[in-house]
Amino acid sequence: MEIGRHIDALERAGLDLVDAAEKAGFDAPVPTCPEWTVRELVQHVGYVHRWAATYVRDGRTSILTDDEEADAVGPFPADQALLDWFQAGHTALVDLLRAAPADTPCWHFLPAESPLAFWARRQAHETTIHRADLEGAVGDIAGVDADLGLDGIDELLMGFYGTRGRRLRAETPCSLSVEALDGAAADGPHAWTVSMTPAGATITRGPTSGADCTLRGPASALYLALWNRRSTTDLDVQGNGSVLSLWRERATIRWT
Repeated sequence: MEIGRHIDALERAGLDLVDAAEKAGFDAPVPTCPEWTVRELVQHVGYVHRWAATYVRDGRTSILTDDEEADAVGPFPADQALLDWFQAGHTALVDLLRAAPADTPCWHFLPAESPLAFWARRQAHETTIHRADLEGAVGDIAGVDADLGLDGIDELLMGFYGTRGRRLRAETPCSLSVEALDGAAADGPHAWTVSMTPAGATITRGPTSGADCTLRGPASALYLALWNRRSTTDLDVQGNGSVLSLWRERATIRWT
């Protein structure tokens, strides 16, 4: 996906996130993030938007210290001002990414064509996934278009687990093939293989005919399922389902 489409997705997700938060109320629990209430999740995403914007705006090429990060984000406001605070940070990030030169130098933490491409993509998916979390606090979670789903699967598997695969271990080596059945007109991969071992995981693009388990479905559903934001009961699971269960148990993204 192009940078502009990531920014558009970020903008839409932020607006939908606010709508879901208003419907749920700040004290509501978030089923897909059981350690957080709606209030805490809105605070988290608003924090991340301001944190990300600092790197792009300032051309910051090294990671912020804890004190610098706190200064950049500032304190959380009271409840009555929280959504206005969130919207201000979200709008500022969207406007900043749209106006930033394509060759803006700044720190980033996953492989990307450019730092700007990284931040646009990461914030699009950060906000989309947490939009889904907040919708889950109200009722049904809306899907995403096929292109965004494919891109998000690729970021999760090749980005996060491509660089941090040691965290995804299996006592007995096994493999999970993921195949999206739509988005035929989209550029980029439509299938991936996760090979898990006691030492960690390796991820490759493309299907594997001999995979222990194959998960197939629409890109939107796969995207949310691989992020553990929806069940897989209505998806096509072939082979050893315990491999998929292992993914859902151990595939968690943590900052440290």
